[in-house]
Amino acid sequence: MDINKLVYDRPDLGKFKVHRSSLVSQDIHDLELRRIFDRCWLYLGHESEIPNAGDYARRVVAERPLFFARDRGGELRVFHNTCPHRGALICRTDRGNARVFQCFYHAWSFNTSGELVGMPDIDGYGPDFDRAEIALRSPRYDSYRGFIFVCFDDETVPLPEYLAGAAEYLDLICDQSVDGMQVIPGSNRYSIKANWKLLGENSMDGYHAIPTHRTYFDYMSGQGAEMLGNRKGFGRALGNGHGVMENDAIYGRPIAMWHPCFGEEARPEIQRIKDDLIDRFGRTKALRMSEKSRNLLIFPNLIINDVMAVTIRVYQPAGPASMDVTAWEMAPAGESGNLLRRRLDSFLAFLGPGGFATPDDIEALESCQQGFRSGGVEWSDLSRGLTRSPRGNDELQMRSFWRRWQSLVADLPYVEQYEHGLTPGEIPEVAPSPEEASYAGD
Repeated sequence: MDINKLVYDRPDLGKFKVHRSSLVSQDIHDLELRRIFDRCWLYLGHESEIPNAGDYARRVVAERPLFFARDRGGELRVFHNTCPHRGALICRTDRGNARVFQCFYHAWSFNTSGELVGMPDIDGYGPDFDRAEIALRSPRYDSYRGFIFVCFDDETVPLPEYLAGAAEYLDLICDQSVDGMQVIPGSNRYSIKANWKLLGENSMDGYHAIPTHRTYFDYMSGQGAEMLGNRKGFGRALGNGHGVMENDAIYGRPIAMWHPCFGEEARPEIQRIKDDLIDRFGRTKALRMSEKSRNLLIFPNLIINDVMAVTIRVYQPAGPASMDVTAWEMAPAGESGNLLRRRLDSFLAFLGPGGFATPDDIEALESCQQGFRSGGVEWSDLSRGLTRSPRGNDELQMRSFWRRWQSLVADLPYVEQYEHGLTPGEIPEVAPSPEEASYAGD
């Protein structure tokens, strides 16, 4: 397959297809690592995970071991997790607090600013040995509203420019609390035997929700929810391959949308949060923050589900047919008691490893990957909604991802395309989709 033609993009014909070799080929996977993961800004972690001087956390990003820390002055630092001496991992636990990072192999020691501060037998080295030159190395890094990203290419545009329209959606999350947002300690990790790009598609795909997660909708209907009905939504391209699905929420949201499953006693507390949002941002933005759900993809591999809870999900490719996934829950700083309990319950009930959605989605993606092996079908179709104003369960946001993917993998010039003339700042007016409008939960 010609690598320049892996995406068939013909809006004039109402057709958009992706060649399935992009989801199974080892050669294409290798190109992705060099041309996407070596060039794009990639999510590393959140500043709230290291609140105090000496705090650290380690991650693997695009097969590279890294860690981030607060130095003695409280400044954010990011390091390659390798000893400059002979290469061993410096940071060997997932998180903690340290004054010094000591390599277990030869006991070279580094402070939280990355400087070499100790080593056995320094007299064994010649007069040209300069401790100042032997320090932990840092990749390029930056943060936006506490979200930390790294980039391994000095030519890539700065992070704010890279985020483009996705920054608006990070703001909608971060503004939920005057005290800021924090990542709750702990995570869930799992692997999926499917190509990494399928989870990007799935995470902002409203088309599959009713047939795949029917059990959840029936359950919530039994809890007193008015499911779907006149629910409205839309998809948006946000620039640089980022996309979002934004819909009327149909479930409780701890930020400020009461639901019967929370119990009547929770209603006044949640209403107080909503009143505060209205005071700070006005009614229009406050209701958008509290009563709309958002599934945001920041290209290439970060998903933030601002739904019945705020979930950060990052997935690392582990070959053409496997990925490793980690998910964290985000909450207002200092949130505790029933508010936090309801938030965590909502997170686990739907997006947790044993929740209503995650096992369904894993089964669906692995089933797709198995189907690709069958052969006989060359193309997957993502044409839904190409000839109409975008609905929340159309595929505009996935097409945005694939257009950017094609340009990077084939090393082609990239020109932003906004279907129907919608730019990142525009919110379309849409009607409910027919299947959602007809679903009554019975």
